Amino acid sequence: MPTLNLPTARGKLEPYATRPARQFPRAGTQFNRIAYAAAHVVADPLSDAEPWLDAAIDWDTTIAFRRHLWSLGLGVAEAMDTAQRGMGVDWPTSLELIARSLDAAKDFPGALIASGASTDHLKPDAGVTLDDVIRAYEEQCGAIEKLGGRIVLMGSRALVRAARGPDDYASVYGRILRSVREPVIIHWLGEMFDPALAGYWGKGDAVAAMDVALDVIATNANKIDGVKISLLDNEKEIAMRRRLPAGVRMYTGDDFNYPELIAGDAQGYSDALLGIFDAIAPAAAAGLGALARGDGATFHAILAPTVPLSRLIFKAPTRFYKTGIVFMAYLSGLQDHFTMVGGQESARSTLHLAELFRLADAAGLLADADLAATRMRAVMATRGVEA
Repeated sequence: MPTLNLPTARGKLEPYATRPARQFPRAGTQFNRIAYAAAHVVADPLSDAEPWLDAAIDWDTTIAFRRHLWSLGLGVAEAMDTAQRGMGVDWPTSLELIARSLDAAKDFPGALIASGASTDHLKPDAGVTLDDVIRAYEEQCGAIEKLGGRIVLMGSRALVRAARGPDDYASVYGRILRSVREPVIIHWLGEMFDPALAGYWGKGDAVAAMDVALDVIATNANKIDGVKISLLDNEKEIAMRRRLPAGVRMYTGDDFNYPELIAGDAQGYSDALLGIFDAIAPAAAAGLGALARGDGATFHAILAPTVPLSRLIFKAPTRFYKTGIVFMAYLSGLQDHFTMVGGQESARSTLHLAELFRLADAAGLLADADLAATRMRAVMATRGVEA
């Protein structure tokens, strides 16, 4: 197995020998949890677009990655924050991404795909009104439904600016939910993922905000498939899960505690809509397959080693987690470069990437150790480290 020199937290280079790759079995069975991976986009490294200003997408490789996820039995949550939605990727590009993914999904009978609708084409300035927010949501929901897609109703930065309290959130969500054709997944994205969404639901406290969200869900339960919360707090998720109306699912967005939340307890479990499933897809699929066969021990044995990696990728500032997701795809041979939309390959430190490599290796996620080591050396060299 290859050995390379990697920087440590002490600021020194130390030899690191990779381990034999783990062979994750194909699921071989239908899952007993709904599982979406929030998929990233692959930048076009040969575009002359300015990385900080324009989103140049390598469409072929981006769609190939989605095919990879479907082939493992995972669903695709499209055009969400993992795809740098509102963080380099705008609404017109997102709509093209959704259209291309919906078309590709036709090659996988029964493939799960749900696509993000938000208001990111509406500037969230001081003059924005609730009617502006409603029109923006309606435009995006209508465009996705026209393509035959189902909706993840994402948070709105403009709504945070326009709303004066919880009643305004209830009014806007009620209006949109009454108009959609099929039940949606509501996405409550915490401020650690997007600081512009602080105070969502009209409350600064997450417990009080949960009460507002639950009221909205109860009032509109027939139009809601489930709710995905991304608060990185398992206790809050479990508390909310136990209060959901019958038939409304909890989709965990907790990239810190996902195994225990998916496994559940005597009072229920969470389905999954996770950014980390992009990076650990083979392990996620194998673990979910074991769980479906009633083998909880193997489920936890497969996923437990991935948790330290996920906690590193999603460490504060959490909004930079996309860097680790894309780096994992590069190390795994699922794309040929470590270039990102918005130049976000620079958002994490050299030490962070070195630790990511070690933890990915420990979790058995480097299927081709020689390729991963070669690519790691190349990235380290661009950062002044002779690995």
